[in-house]
Amino acid sequence: MTAGQHTAPAAGVRARWRHWRRARPFTAGLLIALGGAEMLVTLRAPLGVLLHVGPQGLAAYLVPAILVICGVLLITTPQQRVFYAVLSLVLGLVSWLTSNLGGFLVGMLLALVGGALAFAWTPVKQRAAHAETASAEAAPAEATPAEATPAEATPAGTAAAATAPGPREPVGSSAPTESLDALLSAEPGPPRHTRAERG
Repeated sequence: MTAGQHTAPAAGVRARWRHWRRARPFTAGLLIALGGAEMLVTLRAPLGVLLHVGPQGLAAYLVPAILVICGVLLITTPQQRVFYAVLSLVLGLVSWLTSNLGGFLVGMLLALVGGALAFAWTPVKQRAAHAETASAEAAPAEATPAEATPAEATPAGTAAAATAPGPREPVGSSAPTESLDALLSAEPGPPRHTRAERG
């Protein structure tokens, strides 16, 4: 196998991973899960390091566990990102009282930053649709000529432009004779052939 055959599957896997990661708030979910895991680790620290602040017991383990679940759910179901983001922000603030000052501030800050990122994240599909609509709006503006008059921009002007005759074809050698015949036949007086007989 050549080197190109080895790099092609790797590039395909990287492209699929990048597409999957961008289709969800991956970084936000990862930060929230890491913040919850860090709080759980600090709860298992030696007794000399533990700070017993506020109600302990079930809440000390429940808040970090829910944060980890919120981080995982953000990655797996990004459609509900607003609910998980708000829940992560609230639990990150509550962890200051329940889980050793929010895992010695580190876990709380990770949860708050992850919740803010999840709340601000927008899907790639909407970004692409927004870009397509912007390009579609820009295309007609470029297609209209700069010399267009206001009458042509109105609906009546467009109807008149649609019914207006097309460009004229080049005039042949017989056209001046036909137009002269038409002019002479419109004049009062004897026909042209009688004038020619007199002359």
